[in-house]
Amino acid sequence: MWEKKPFLFLLMATAAILVGTIITMVLPFAWVNTEADRIESVTPYTPLQQEGRDVYISEGCNNCHTQTIRPLVAEVVRYGEYSKSGEFVYDRPFLWGSKRTGPDLARIGGKYPDAWHYQHFDDPQSMIPKSNMPDHDYLRKNMIDPEYVRAKMETLGFPYTEEQISALAGKNQLDAMVAYMQKLGSDIPWRQAAQPLVVGVVSNPFAGDAAAIEAGKTLYDQHCAACHGTEMEGDIGPELTDMGMADEDLYQVLFEGIPDGGMPSLNGQLHQLSQGAVMDWASIAYLGITFGLFAIFVVIVVRTYSKKRKTTLEEPKHRMLEDD
Repeated sequence: MWEKKPFLFLLMATAAILVGTIITMVLPFAWVNTEADRIESVTPYTPLQQEGRDVYISEGCNNCHTQTIRPLVAEVVRYGEYSKSGEFVYDRPFLWGSKRTGPDLARIGGKYPDAWHYQHFDDPQSMIPKSNMPDHDYLRKNMIDPEYVRAKMETLGFPYTEEQISALAGKNQLDAMVAYMQKLGSDIPWRQAAQPLVVGVVSNPFAGDAAAIEAGKTLYDQHCAACHGTEMEGDIGPELTDMGMADEDLYQVLFEGIPDGGMPSLNGQLHQLSQGAVMDWASIAYLGITFGLFAIFVVIVVRTYSKKRKTTLEEPKHRMLEDD
């Protein structure tokens, strides 16, 4: 029938496509991306942060890292509520992405101290041994042009002060990148909403277990040594010799982290320990057990090796007293 009326068929097909386009791509803009979607706590980028964002794009970082929390159970449990359009009101262009060669960075701000980011950009493998991210230490040599940044801020219509522009003198692109990293996700209180809680009494079932101590040492080397040193001597983080903490208190620190001190919750490392488990409610229960073992192992090794280090440090003092 229709093959005998090609012109009418063409008109009807065109009308159907136009109606579908209007419904799916035009009408939604009537009720999304409006002032009602704006989040009051989200502020524009400062000149240094905006320069860092431009460097982030020019270095191709968005090809490996996404910046959006999807409405999936695994991501909501780990990062808090999924991303809203109001979080990206000052992103031009937005950098949501779809490929995660590296981790998502939508809420990396405040997770680590500045010193961690500087070391990570200089030598990623020194902080994350299995990382395939290239070194970016050369960014230290690329100085920022304050007047060029001023022009970009004016083009984007972002507010700035003369003090902020003057403060760019002597700054390099690595400074800008670190400032941008610390901005991401810091305008919304997601960390408080996603704060994990320890329920019940924590006991250590592996006390004195040599195999558990060895397993804990391996986990410490993988997840903690980059900040606290291979011998717990301290570096970016404090030394861990003779902390004087009970096992349950140390477990609490590992589980919740110290956000104000720049130590992330190790609960966020669960995805690395799951061995590809399907992230549903059943596997989340499994991961809770996995983290429990992980944290207990680390508690054991910190307790054991910190005592050994304390003894080693005190031995010379004893010998001096004996010689006297």
